[in-house]
Amino acid sequence: MDSSKTEKREIAGESKVPKKRSRLKRLVIWLFIDLTVAAAVIILLLYRPERYEPLSDAGFKPGQVSPHLTLFTASVYNGAQLKEPFDVNVSEEEINDIIAHGGLDWDWPLENDGVMLYAPAAVLEPGMAVLMGTANIRGMEFVVTIKLEPTIDENGLLNLTVGKLKIGAMNITPIAKMIAKKMYAEQVADVPMVEDSWQTKIVASLLNDEPFEPVFPTGDEKVRVRVEKVDIKKGEIRIRLIPMR
Repeated sequence: MDSSKTEKREIAGESKVPKKRSRLKRLVIWLFIDLTVAAAVIILLLYRPERYEPLSDAGFKPGQVSPHLTLFTASVYNGAQLKEPFDVNVSEEEINDIIAHGGLDWDWPLENDGVMLYAPAAVLEPGMAVLMGTANIRGMEFVVTIKLEPTIDENGLLNLTVGKLKIGAMNITPIAKMIAKKMYAEQVADVPMVEDSWQTKIVASLLNDEPFEPVFPTGDEKVRVRVEKVDIKKGEIRIRLIPMR
């Protein structure tokens, strides 16, 4: 028997073992990396902001209107009758009561395509309003955060810029806007919207950064108000309104 051939086979067999071990080692490393990334994504998605403190719905009756909303609309109506510019101040506490306890033509929870949204809350910071809520997707709960930055340009047009949209601690602004535009287009196709309505203009501003003339009803068909200035401070928002006939 040729001893040289035997030696070659033994050397070849020995070389295959390190290769198998090397492949196994790389597989374990990549598996560890994948698991680490997946865990990090889950942690980011499940993150709950410390300032997220939604109001309890204990004692709240369906259809009940927030008393703060009644006071706000009354302030706008009465101020518009004076025919002079006037200010309306709304605190963070009042806003939270209004959005949580109804009166805005919807009832919590909101549901669409199996996604349920509830437990809203708002935080006012200098120059922006931070809106938060819990989204339930197939039994998993995530806190959704939207940073809204209202600005009025030199032409007096209002733009409601979505500065950031996050699920947990993960920024998904570009993807969320793209999905929202698609969903809105589908809803408009099924239920035609009035192009000149202020509700439609608000949606267009949020989705497409389109500024619009900020003129709103007051409850008096003969008088509307125009938003001249929006000043958001920590814990409070002040709106300067001009009556228009």
